[in-house]
Amino acid sequence: MNSEQISLVQSSFEDVRPIADVASELFYARLFVLDPSLRPLFKGNMVEQGRMLMSMLSSAVGGLTRLDTLAPVLRNLGARHVAYGVRDEHYATVGSALLWTLEQGLESKFTPAVREAWSLAYTLLSSAMQQGAQEANVTESA
Repeated sequence: MNSEQISLVQSSFEDVRPIADVASELFYARLFVLDPSLRPLFKGNMVEQGRMLMSMLSSAVGGLTRLDTLAPVLRNLGARHVAYGVRDEHYATVGSALLWTLEQGLESKFTPAVREAWSLAYTLLSSAMQQGAQEANVTESA
């Protein structure tokens, strides 16, 4: 990602903050439409789950300018998600749900450039998480 794309992600996320509760509801509703088999992975309070999602997104978006610090955190997060039952194929579904949610929430501000920047950001973030998941699986099987 270049600095302009990082800036687009960070500035557009500022527009999501005021609607964070609605955005998280939209996200999970869309996620479960795209893949109903994911619903059982979420056993807790969905309002709290949405807050955790927005908090994690906020940290990740803020950390895009410090990838050397962010990457180990994301790998650790990916390793923890293995225990929740998250598999590699779930990351694409989450990415689709995220982009759809951003499109709904940002409306006309979700320009093609913003979509591309978020797509790149999600690919970067999810790749680090998947790396952590793979490392956890290797450690488990050793």
